[in-house]
Amino acid sequence: MKYEGFQTFTTEQNEGILTVTFNFGSVNVQGQEMLADLNSLAMRLERDRNTKVVVFQSANPEIWVCHYDTELLKDMSEEAVSRDEAQLLDLQAICERISKVPQATIAKLEGFARGGGHELALALDMRFAARGKYKLMQMEVGMGILPCGGGTSRMARQAGLGRALEIILSARDFDANEAEAYGTINKAFDADEIGPYVDSLAKRISQFPAESINACKQAVYESIDKPIDEALKAEAYWLYQATSKTAAIKRFTIADEQGLEHDIENQRNWNELVMKVQEIN
Repeated sequence: MKYEGFQTFTTEQNEGILTVTFNFGSVNVQGQEMLADLNSLAMRLERDRNTKVVVFQSANPEIWVCHYDTELLKDMSEEAVSRDEAQLLDLQAICERISKVPQATIAKLEGFARGGGHELALALDMRFAARGKYKLMQMEVGMGILPCGGGTSRMARQAGLGRALEIILSARDFDANEAEAYGTINKAFDADEIGPYVDSLAKRISQFPAESINACKQAVYESIDKPIDEALKAEAYWLYQATSKTAAIKRFTIADEQGLEHDIENQRNWNELVMKVQEIN
């Protein structure tokens, strides 16, 4: 799969890891060009079974992705519409498409991610931020609107109702430590630690079967929106999607025949053992 011809970011492929580096103008503004690029990227990722992890970073030392382009916002309707007439906005649709790609997606946040930029980060699977560099903000309430790239929906799922409302209604900056405490990011790192951690995590995930990565991801996302009985059925469904396309049964058979689970050393060393298992295909 070729990842080229983008205006707003560059890409670098290293085996099963694709690194996307935003680099557009002075502030990585989130406008039509970026949305078109992200849509094109998602279309390619949906068809790619060799890429297993996508890391999103920025070449700008201060900004990951800027807020949504005000050039597009100023043309919004001043008339209220009914619930039946409301249509998905471009940013909502693109973020949703990115969230559903079969690869594991990671935001490496070493600068500001405000407004739509933060909503894009929320649409990715995992977020890691650098202390002293990262700030998030949802400023929309102060502009007379609301976060409209999935920010209200995903923020509540990620941080809980009270914290989501505090972030949205305060329209203030939150630093990496606050974001970690509130649950909008996975973890905060010192600036010199984030790169090695994200690289190590991406490399580890990229060793696993593409089909099981996707199955795990889709089952987790489905569980957010369903009652527990339906979520468990979805979990079972995705289990068999994985076993039908991976070497899982072969791996379990070998483990059973050799009695590997009864070896205390194996139980002590699962962190390394799970990587050795990848040799069985």
